[in-house]
Amino acid sequence: MSGILALMILVSLTVGVLLLVALLWGIKSGQFEDYSKFLDGTKFDSEEALNDAIKMEEKRKQAKSKKSDRYELPD
Repeated sequence: MSGILALMILVSLTVGVLLLVALLWGIKSGQFEDYSKFLDGTKFDSEEALNDAIKMEEKRKQAKSKKSDRYELPD
């Protein structure tokens, strides 16, 4: 009985780790980026919503650059 339980735990942990690795790979490689959303936004969104989206994108880029600056070695 305990052998079956150990096997079930091992299989579930293996599947969980594989799913986590796949999710992290997808995020890192940009699989969840939807560039057509921005192109369609010009057709259907208001000007104010588009300006908000541009500001959010700029903030994201600034935060990303600050994060990379934090890890650089000083001269």
